[in-house]
Amino acid sequence: MLDHLLLFIGAFIAAAISGAAGFGGALLLLPLLTHTVGAELAVPLLTLAQFVGNLSRVAFGFRQIHWRPVGLFLAAALPAAVLGALSFVTIPRAVVIRLIGVAILGFVALRCSGRLQFAAGTRTLLAGGALTGFLSGLVGSAGPLGAAVFLSLGLPPVAYIASEATTALTLHAAKTVVYQSHLSLSADAWLLALSLGVAMILGTWASKRFIERLQPDRFRLFVTVLLAVIALQMIIFG
Repeated sequence: MLDHLLLFIGAFIAAAISGAAGFGGALLLLPLLTHTVGAELAVPLLTLAQFVGNLSRVAFGFRQIHWRPVGLFLAAALPAAVLGALSFVTIPRAVVIRLIGVAILGFVALRCSGRLQFAAGTRTLLAGGALTGFLSGLVGSAGPLGAAVFLSLGLPPVAYIASEATTALTLHAAKTVVYQSHLSLSADAWLLALSLGVAMILGTWASKRFIERLQPDRFRLFVTVLLAVIALQMIIFG
């Protein structure tokens, strides 16, 4: 019972972080799930919880979603996510996570130094979608990569959060279908997923009140700093 309470609190905090920045919550919740339910169920449960969390982010900012970049991103991300989900039990995820962290940290360094001008075009959205989708299916979440792609669009805070969440929601739905076909989740696991979902909705609501008060420049700085912190966490802990 205590473990489930800690997971509820952890899910609330994870949703507050991802609701404010568009990513990062899964990296907090995954270790807690792994410790509580084991590695085999952690990724599918994380996917279900993230599905509910992203659904609430989409609902809270639905009117500001930018559908064209969302569609381009998903056109490449969806098939790649299914491929990654089919492979997630056979490839060492710690190594992949560290490589993602290195890539994100390099991106942040180049952006801050002015050496990287991330063109927000069709090629960027398709390439970023394919890479994000595959790694999301493989390791449970690759939110920071998707966030980096959508950050390049220069969207207002709520539009950025809602648009990125739409892509994440669709990816989690596709992965849920794949995971469910390979893993049989018990009734207790579904109840735990429901509890985590409630916590995610509450955390998302709290974060929306925060980002609505931020200026766009400060919001982008906040997201950039958090990207760097998350990347370091990924590199160190895998």
